[in-house]
Amino acid sequence: MRIIKRVGMRSGIAIAAIALILSAALVWQLSKARCMQLVGEVTCRVETEEKLVALTFDDGPTPEGVDAVLAELEPRGITATFFLIGSRMEKFPGQAERLIAAGHELGNHTYSHQRNLGRSQEFYANEIAKTRVLLQAAGSDTKLFRPPFGKRLIGLPLEVERAGYRTIMWDVEDQPEKFTQASAFAQDILARVRPGSIILIHPMYRHNQVARDALPIVLDGLRSQGYAVVTVSELLKRAGG
Repeated sequence: MRIIKRVGMRSGIAIAAIALILSAALVWQLSKARCMQLVGEVTCRVETEEKLVALTFDDGPTPEGVDAVLAELEPRGITATFFLIGSRMEKFPGQAERLIAAGHELGNHTYSHQRNLGRSQEFYANEIAKTRVLLQAAGSDTKLFRPPFGKRLIGLPLEVERAGYRTIMWDVEDQPEKFTQASAFAQDILARVRPGSIILIHPMYRHNQVARDALPIVLDGLRSQGYAVVTVSELLKRAGG
């Protein structure tokens, strides 16, 4: 009888351990899910038959990143959406204002750009609120939010919803780890675009030179494929979002 009880206990422990591992794996997958969220509204693309795409840039703003991107967007008459980090706005004052003056849209990308998993609700609220104040001071009353690294579970989406933001993800992201040549970098993006796509490119930091070099190839490639490039808000409006 004791042997049977011990076997039963061991089986129960094993089952509990397996359940815990599976639960942790599920939570990890949910945190990475691009187009699914347990709380609040999330958008990774829109359904439309029009050849429209939204172009978004993450991180910064840095002077070199803003200089490089504006130099390509302005001659082509293209406006885009920039998700900015609050601490970087403080480090490089005036850069967010430059983007707004050029007609671009801004979004909230938290204050510190730390991974927003397993934090307190106060941490999430502060990350959003501090950047919101900086964005408003620059002249933007944006309602768009993008989580750092795209990671979120329940706590962060709850605070995003309370703050009145809409979470904006993407369906086409640059892959700098795979491409060191600007042409290949750009062609990878162009091959995955479809009507209603939200494209994400990272051009802001020194190590992002390939992305900056690829940007004109991406812009000209989109035009040659018949796509119009708009801001996220314009894409949502045109698609009825």
